Amino acid sequence: MICISLAPRAQSADTSSKVKPDSSQAAAVFAQDSTKAVRVHMYDTVMAQLAKTNRYFNTEGKALQYDINPVRPDPQQDWLVYLVGGVLLLLGIIRTTYLKYFSDLFRAFLNPTLSQRQLKDQLSQSPFPNFLLNAFFVVSLGLYLYLMMYRLNYPTDAIAWMLIPGLMLLVGIIYAVKYIVLRFCGWLFGNEDLIDAYVFILYLINKILGVLLAPFLVILAFCEPQIAVTSLYISVFFIVLLIVYRYVRSYSLVRQYLSFSKLHFFLYLCAFEVVPVLIITKVLLIWLTGNP
Repeated sequence: MICISLAPRAQSADTSSKVKPDSSQAAAVFAQDSTKAVRVHMYDTVMAQLAKTNRYFNTEGKALQYDINPVRPDPQQDWLVYLVGGVLLLLGIIRTTYLKYFSDLFRAFLNPTLSQRQLKDQLSQSPFPNFLLNAFFVVSLGLYLYLMMYRLNYPTDAIAWMLIPGLMLLVGIIYAVKYIVLRFCGWLFGNEDLIDAYVFILYLINKILGVLLAPFLVILAFCEPQIAVTSLYISVFFIVLLIVYRYVRSYSLVRQYLSFSKLHFFLYLCAFEVVPVLIITKVLLIWLTGNP
């Protein structure tokens, strides 16, 4: 009896030991173990917040590149860089090679009395640098006129290769014709000394103007439109100032040789200085815009 009663108990104990634990209970235990609270420091919180808000943290592993310059369209005017650089290089070569001529030139410009007596002969004895600076004035003024039309939104891009040499050639022809006419008038009326002094003043101011326009060429070519337009008005002011200065010196010079009224001098300015410039300007505008 005892053996019979113990056998079922042993069998039930063996079967109970072989039964697998419930899977839901095991999952609950695993979930409870995996979601244990992790202690987070303040440093980790701050760095995580910075990684989310600061774009300079490269959290995605991609190569980043930031440019402080705003994107702007390429005007495709590399040729203008070489042209302006060549003009400045020419000026630097002339000044380095003929340093004494440059110093005498500015002394003659700043001291009218001294220029008529001493420096005039010294400058006249250096024909080659004199020719180089006259040529530089023609190049500088021609390029300045092109940049002026470019900044005033005249259609110049399509014909720049023809317009720039044309303007330089036009300036050269105007002053060459003016030189020939003045020399002829001096020979015709027997006032060669007066014409010689007047031509010296005329081309002295032109050389100074050519040098003065050099920094404005850089600004007009490469600066922002607002800065370029402002510098354009400043350059026009300096040009007008030099022209007025030239006429004042010419008037005081001519008064030493001839007796005439101020009205006659004013008529000369209008007929031989102002009117030709206005006519040439009108012709250029008609040619560029097609509007009379």
